[in-house]
Amino acid sequence: MPVPLSPDEARQFLDSAESPAAYLDLLDAVSFRSAGAALRLGVFEALADGPLPVAEIATRTGTDPLGLRLLLDALAGYGYLTRADGRYANSANTARWLLRAAPDSFAPVLSFWTTVVTGWWHDLEESIRTGGPTGDFYAWLEKQPETLADFQTMLRRLSGWLGGEIVDLLPVGADDRSLLDVGGGHAGYPVAFLRAHPHLRATVVDLPGALEQGAVTVAEAGLTDRVTLCPGDLFTADWGTGHDLVLLFNIVHGYQREQVSSLLCRAAAALRPGGRVALLEPLAEVPQRPPGPGEAFVRMFSLNLFHTQGGRAYDFPELADLLAGAGFTDVRQTMLTRSDTDHLVTAVLG
Repeated sequence: MPVPLSPDEARQFLDSAESPAAYLDLLDAVSFRSAGAALRLGVFEALADGPLPVAEIATRTGTDPLGLRLLLDALAGYGYLTRADGRYANSANTARWLLRAAPDSFAPVLSFWTTVVTGWWHDLEESIRTGGPTGDFYAWLEKQPETLADFQTMLRRLSGWLGGEIVDLLPVGADDRSLLDVGGGHAGYPVAFLRAHPHLRATVVDLPGALEQGAVTVAEAGLTDRVTLCPGDLFTADWGTGHDLVLLFNIVHGYQREQVSSLLCRAAAALRPGGRVALLEPLAEVPQRPPGPGEAFVRMFSLNLFHTQGGRAYDFPELADLLAGAGFTDVRQTMLTRSDTDHLVTAVLG
């Protein structure tokens, strides 16, 4: 959690040059790292049923009592835990958001990002110097099953939050039969469309590890007879042809401009004449986006994409230009009401 400061304390760091604001960044970085460690060690889960002394928490988590106590004290100082009479407990915010069983738990998000930032950002300077990623992010992710599961869970829950609005924004005609989801391994969006349109079938193309959660999502929805899961690399797998709608949701930001152009050309080849493509993206430059955490997230996210994958958050004019180059017309943009960062970009083939 951010360092708890009174208005007067915050003012000397943020509204003047009286104190170095970077000091707060240092403390917040340690808070972030400590919370990620506690999550992976099972500290918050060990305290799910109420306060415990250090010795009992150490037994439940298999940790060294001294090291654990130092971690617990740090977490209490940051507000993740409370401490009284030698016993520690989850704070109200932690109990609501960082237990895996909590509704819309933030635990997968925190776990994923702490792994990425601590595992990949050690050589950020190198990617800035060279202009490209220092490794293959998706190949690395496929070898990290727990991180991959957190990643897909994060995306699937996002699809549950945004899916209804997106289905309403993308009407499906009575004669439409085939939807292709490229890179949507969790299968959340195809399930939303198929539930709304009983005459529709879907194909999902993604890497094998990503599709493992998609298989569970489809089975739980009772749609295994209407969804085909196709494992493969997005640039070489067979996407098929004659689809009515192609979804590229949270995909193009992971690639450089030339690769995005290739993906859009593949989408055009997979569509029937007059078919549509839809992109879900956090756009880089959108005047109506309100300032605040959403804007800050997009800037962080874009830098992370550049470092880990060579991509970035694109602005709408650049996406419109890339879509036109792939043969698409009638390019439109809609800012979603359920998110201050996500935008739906649609276009028609031909």
